[in-house]
Amino acid sequence: MALRTLDSLGTLAGKRVIVRCDLNVPLKDGTITDDGRIRASLGTLRTLIDAGARVVVISHLGRPDGEVKPQYSLAPVAARLGELLGKPVAFASETIGEATTEAVAALADGEVIVLENLRFQGAETSKSDDERQAFAGELAALGDVFVSDGFGVVHRKQASVYDLPQLLPSAAGSLIETELRVLDRLTENPERPYTVVLGGSKVSDKLGVIEHLLPRVDNLLIGGGMLFTFLAAQGHAVGKSLLEEDQLDRVRGYIADAEAKGVTLVLPTDVVVASGFAAEASHETVAADSIETTAFGADGIGLDIGPDTASAFAKIISDSKTVFWNGPMGVFEFEAFSAGTRVVADALTKVDGLGVVGGGDSASAVRALGFTDDQFGHISTGGGASLEFLEGKKLPGLEVLGW
Repeated sequence: MALRTLDSLGTLAGKRVIVRCDLNVPLKDGTITDDGRIRASLGTLRTLIDAGARVVVISHLGRPDGEVKPQYSLAPVAARLGELLGKPVAFASETIGEATTEAVAALADGEVIVLENLRFQGAETSKSDDERQAFAGELAALGDVFVSDGFGVVHRKQASVYDLPQLLPSAAGSLIETELRVLDRLTENPERPYTVVLGGSKVSDKLGVIEHLLPRVDNLLIGGGMLFTFLAAQGHAVGKSLLEEDQLDRVRGYIADAEAKGVTLVLPTDVVVASGFAAEASHETVAADSIETTAFGADGIGLDIGPDTASAFAKIISDSKTVFWNGPMGVFEFEAFSAGTRVVADALTKVDGLGVVGGGDSASAVRALGFTDDQFGHISTGGGASLEFLEGKKLPGLEVLGW
């Protein structure tokens, strides 16, 4: 079956179209610090507005665990969406209820309303099919048609992602279409050399994608907190750096498997070691096999790849035709430990081919470090969803759309 797209829904003028977006943006003191996910939703929303639809936007924000927590309100998101669309966007202070039903009924053609955080309702993420379906039914009553455009949640079996599209005529929005086109290029006959760069904190988060991609890539570069488990698997001391001891045997298996398959597995040759996990911590750059030789001894903690490693990574990336990067190279939020991530991001902008930033923390990192979205081939909106797709998993939110 083929993915159902907006064209399959026919004329939308005058229809109430519920759009599941992923507007899970980072907030600090009520202020949005990265509006990338809101911007990514604009294409589909403008298409619907121009078609004369009455647009009902639903999303989650954070993990309020079924409770109403003001810090997770979508009110600031609705305000920012209005600014970006250049038109008023209404906000319903409840996800469901009489006031919300009335506000949606009052919409005119081309108007937009954002409903309050889906996850204020425990049924949204419930493991109970009955609970999810009941909540999905209440949402479905608000609309005539459903459009799924929150790629960051399509790997979740949740009410608004999995159950709701089964209750209304449904299709994928243009954001999901774009994400799938790019991910398809990463899995089906990618242009070579093909390089995957993995960082972030834990190896355990990347197990499936490493296994699935090892037979498919030319180069696998390892940075971030996960690098220390690889170093420890080779017998090196890592001080107080992040270490998953229960993954050591599995990592040794990956190292052997990469060699057997002719994949170039590149581990850091130098790291930045700090006295502690703090922005102003004292730090030294040392060889990757000499972490405990710094002034901090066995108390040292690795917080970034070193400059030699960053240069080596950059050369491999810029010489590649296809690159997928997921996970920062270090603690980029601290200026002293952001250099590795900055160098990798810069190299990705120079790829003569397809360079993909794999969502999540990677997307936040490139924007925080001053890069713009148009400098990259693609910035994914779904870190976890992208990884699960690349692992070859079935994603429930796509299956219900015919994928």
